Amino acid sequence: MIPVANQEPQGPSLYLHVPFCRSKCPYCDFYSVVGNQAQLDGYVKLLLQQLAWLNRRQVFTAPLATVFFGGGTPSLLAPRQVAAILDRIRYTAGLSANAEISLEANPGTVDAASLQGYRDAGVNRLSFGVQSLQDDALQLLGRGHSAKEAVQVVTWARQVGFENVGCDLMFGLPNQGRKELLQDLDALLQLQPDHMSCYGLTVEAGTPFEQRRLRGALALPDEDEFPELYLTVHEQLTAAGFEHYEISNYALPDRRCRHNLAYWRRQPCFAVGAGAHSFIPAGYGTRREVPADLDRYRQRLMQGRDPAVTLETFDRQGAMAETLYLGLRCQEGVSDKDFFRQFGLGVAEAFPEAVRRCGQRLTLDAGRWRFDLQGWLLFDHFISFFL
Repeated sequence: MIPVANQEPQGPSLYLHVPFCRSKCPYCDFYSVVGNQAQLDGYVKLLLQQLAWLNRRQVFTAPLATVFFGGGTPSLLAPRQVAAILDRIRYTAGLSANAEISLEANPGTVDAASLQGYRDAGVNRLSFGVQSLQDDALQLLGRGHSAKEAVQVVTWARQVGFENVGCDLMFGLPNQGRKELLQDLDALLQLQPDHMSCYGLTVEAGTPFEQRRLRGALALPDEDEFPELYLTVHEQLTAAGFEHYEISNYALPDRRCRHNLAYWRRQPCFAVGAGAHSFIPAGYGTRREVPADLDRYRQRLMQGRDPAVTLETFDRQGAMAETLYLGLRCQEGVSDKDFFRQFGLGVAEAFPEAVRRCGQRLTLDAGRWRFDLQGWLLFDHFISFFL
């Protein structure tokens, strides 16, 4: 049975961005800086200050259903700092009884004691940036851990009582073929994760990897090889009992990331921290961001001012397009009835030409629009018809 929207407990979400890393990976274009402990300690105080600022303006109107510490490397925060932040969240916003509280962690930045500390603080979901269990691939990616360390942290997480553990995997790596990918998948499955996020390596503008590619020093799989790798991930993980519930995400039963589902469903999400993005669904929706600038973030908060700025206030057409852009990423798809209820017309009526051009890759089944696996493989191409 394909899951439908709104099965998970309802309530707003909160994202906290921690833009500090021990080193910058050569493929990464996310906002992060290499900082020292004093900077990290000062940043935690700013996060607490922004939470208090939001509370004074009565932004939080219901207990939070999900909290997500992302980055950067949130596992550079000490457990006591995570505990202080979650205590402030409980006081200002409140947490639902079964709130999902996730923390991204890089192997090599945690040990059994810190993982126990995170669990004691209230974290109940971990997402490990494993990326690969081949040491040569990890070195190429600039990761600060070994395959052995990655295996160890997952073992520790289980030992201290975490029941919801995810691992990230990158594929389409330089010199990687199907054989090497199968080795990585087999090794990761032996760790028995509850969730896996599997991303094809993309070379982003302005990164060291782009410079290497321009010099001809980065041998990436070609366009014909990438589909085979993507389908290999799908075949292996679904055979192992994982639900392929979003283009790049797989979960065992009841282990889908509820926080990310809130993004894809355009549900309310507050955000704190430099580089964090929020979404308020009132009207046709508004997206805001805290600019990725630590000095500006500090100055605005010290002045008692809102550090966030409005990125986009959607009109009806923009909201319809984004609803499909986000919803069609997911296996649950987009309910035609919900779409009509919100916008006054169905998907085929709103985008007749786009639906026609997608052909058999996009179907309406049991009242929900969905792409098939080949549609996901060419998602950027097909979704462009709606944008």
